[in-house]
Amino acid sequence: MAHTTRDTPLKAAASHGGLIVVAALFAFPFAWLVITSLKPATQIFQEPTSLIPKPPTWGNYLEAIQAIPFLLYTLNTVFVAAAGTFGILLSCSLVAYGFSMVRWRGSNALFLVMLATMMLPPQVTLIPLFVVFQKLDWVGTFRPLIVPWFFGSAFYIFLLRQFFRTLPKDLVDAAKIDGCSHFDIYLRVALPLTRPALCVVAFFAFTGFWNDFLAPLIYLNDNDKYTLSVGLQQFLGQNTARWDLLMAASTLMILPIVLLFFFLQKTFVEGIALTGIKG
Repeated sequence: MAHTTRDTPLKAAASHGGLIVVAALFAFPFAWLVITSLKPATQIFQEPTSLIPKPPTWGNYLEAIQAIPFLLYTLNTVFVAAAGTFGILLSCSLVAYGFSMVRWRGSNALFLVMLATMMLPPQVTLIPLFVVFQKLDWVGTFRPLIVPWFFGSAFYIFLLRQFFRTLPKDLVDAAKIDGCSHFDIYLRVALPLTRPALCVVAFFAFTGFWNDFLAPLIYLNDNDKYTLSVGLQQFLGQNTARWDLLMAASTLMILPIVLLFFFLQKTFVEGIALTGIKG
């Protein structure tokens, strides 16, 4: 027993040390991004490389914001990300509740068919979708980036279904005895209890919209409607030598997602731990 007690702190120290090393490897690119954003342009490719800017050039951030319509691109990105995330939460939670709580013939088979769509590469549907949106006269608007997500996403439906299956059946049965319809149970019982899972889905979805480059590049052709990812690419094309400004703008783009994760960290971890307990 004493031998086991002695080994426990060593194992804990080893595991924590390994986690710190892995975390440092993942954090290094972001740290390098911030360091580069604070360097004068002459120091970025200087040999030998210096980790500390001398002196820190905070003016890079102001110059980067002024070099492109940064505020406009940010508002466009927030609008697309918020609207798309709302569509995902609304549609996916409804479908997931139907698959997990409503008993109907063929539900399992249809669920497997829905999961099979996750194996379809998005490049396969890229041209057909573009043709459809072009026929609808949606190209050049935000609608191709938002409207499809109001019809669900297989991955997020799967996550929410797994969480719905962990809810106590007694609560659902009691609500049925009280005369609640399935929609009432979904709205008043299921959704309040699935807040951690909804936060996880919202975070994943919002991050995906925020960082998405391909869809805005394809469907948006008006400079006033560009999102941040497309705006930064345009900035790179116009200012190929200004890596200091590009790193500053990229840091400002990443910062909201990092802050969002830290504010929602407890709920996010709770949702990840609880989602998928049941098969």
